[in-house]
Amino acid sequence: MVQQLQFLSIEEELLYPDSDGKPLADNTTQLRLIFTIKGGLDALFKDRDDVFVAADLLWYPVQLTQAEILADKKPRKQAPDVMVVFGRPKGDRGSYMQWKEDNIAPQVAFEILSPGNKKKDMDTKFKFYQEHGIEEYYLYNPKKNRLQGWLRKGNKLEEISQMENWRSPLLGVKFSTREGDLVLFHPDGERFVEFVEAIEQRDRALAEKDRERLEKELEKQRADRQQQRADNAEATIQQLRDRLIQLGIDPENLS
Repeated sequence: MVQQLQFLSIEEELLYPDSDGKPLADNTTQLRLIFTIKGGLDALFKDRDDVFVAADLLWYPVQLTQAEILADKKPRKQAPDVMVVFGRPKGDRGSYMQWKEDNIAPQVAFEILSPGNKKKDMDTKFKFYQEHGIEEYYLYNPKKNRLQGWLRKGNKLEEISQMENWRSPLLGVKFSTREGDLVLFHPDGERFVEFVEAIEQRDRALAEKDRERLEKELEKQRADRQQQRADNAEATIQQLRDRLIQLGIDPENLS
């Protein structure tokens, strides 16, 4: 069930804006991968009401104190390209304010590197994720086709040594870059696909169902015609039998 969360007050909107003024993506490759990952995870957890998946949503982990507000401090925030939160309901949000979400931090974060990302910015994101509870962090560089991953051990995120065919402990999905692109696979082995490809798969499945239905209908019609011919033949034979009896001839004595 989708939950509609409460709207913010004017003060909260000023303190915790829903936008950082940055675009969702810097190029079509980044946007395609973000949508594919987000859509695949939405599909994976569609039957679970306690898993929230978001793309480019500002995450505020800590609420400002009154003293910080008076000192005109800015709240700490990041907007992962994709994030997953276990233990929180689906629903529309302008941002993810952790203190309003039973203080549950997102557990998985994805970042797709773009030419506009500076090393300093990515280091800042890494430290933020490490400090505020991310348990799995995945960073993909499309230009170099390089995938990195980190797994939480204690208070630190430790790099995963081998990412090819790595399976996420929390998501159950498998990663691969063997095809020259980032590809994720559902636990059943089905790959994450773009929206257009998903529509094409749906259309093919519907066409296959129509073909099977038509084949069954055709087979039924053939069977009905055969039965009708058999019934007609039996009726004709019975008419001949009746006629022979009328003529005083026993049909059973005919060779």
